[in-house]
Amino acid sequence: MSETAGALSGLSAIAGRYDVVLSDVWGVVHNGVAAYQSAVEALVRFRQAGGRVVLITNAPRPSGPIIAMLDELGVPGDAYDSVVTSGDATRTMIARYSGKVIHHVGPPTADDALYEGLNVRRGTADEASAVVVTDLDTDDDTPDMYSDRIAHWRRRGLPLICANPDKVVEIGEQIVYCGGALADIYEELGGIVLMAGKPYAPIYNEALALAEKAVGHPVERSRILAIGDSVRTDAMGAADFGIDFLFITGSIHAGELDAFGEPDPEHIRNFVATTGARLAGFMPRLAW
Repeated sequence: MSETAGALSGLSAIAGRYDVVLSDVWGVVHNGVAAYQSAVEALVRFRQAGGRVVLITNAPRPSGPIIAMLDELGVPGDAYDSVVTSGDATRTMIARYSGKVIHHVGPPTADDALYEGLNVRRGTADEASAVVVTDLDTDDDTPDMYSDRIAHWRRRGLPLICANPDKVVEIGEQIVYCGGALADIYEELGGIVLMAGKPYAPIYNEALALAEKAVGHPVERSRILAIGDSVRTDAMGAADFGIDFLFITGSIHAGELDAFGEPDPEHIRNFVATTGARLAGFMPRLAW
């Protein structure tokens, strides 16, 4: 991390250092309700200058439905080259249970695409060989509501495949719990947790392959910038993958960092430093 990394007025201040951007989606490009137009412009301008953009998201669905969602929210195709999701990486894990029963936790139909073409059947925890958590069942749920269910999975010794490692996400003005919150509790109880999304290596390896395909040749990691709003997933993932990190402070960490007031640069640097990420700078919302 650079000791002097501080507030940036826009991505243009550092864009020349990088050939590739790996950008988080929810909380950076949109808030679940509408696109952030300044973020869309920044990614479009980066690509117009010759850079390549891979959107990398912990959405627990394959990339196809996510691209359709981006279209609906007003994120145009010329803002990115490719999309890779936690759902894409998670499908590989689910496929290992071919012919078996899995117990699904999350919205009952919204995540159907995660299982398309895979030879698994969704059933009860009593008959399952594994639990797949995409998110909590509803946006109003809290992790404590799942205590009995989690205890039952632990008694049965079921591995938990977490399709969304995020603990919380911003939907409009609301902060909603995600699958990672349940995975944390399960792991604390000694349960086996399997994750492929950020900050874990599989999703970054896939993102790098897509980026190099778009560029047309191998890319040095020093020329790759991760952009994200979460210290736990985005900063940690960037640190582990050995790439620089641009911190978008005005999302899930906005309150604790006073992102839209008078943020303390030293506090933000220290906040990120716990992950070991190389901080390239920070801004409340992504802009050019």
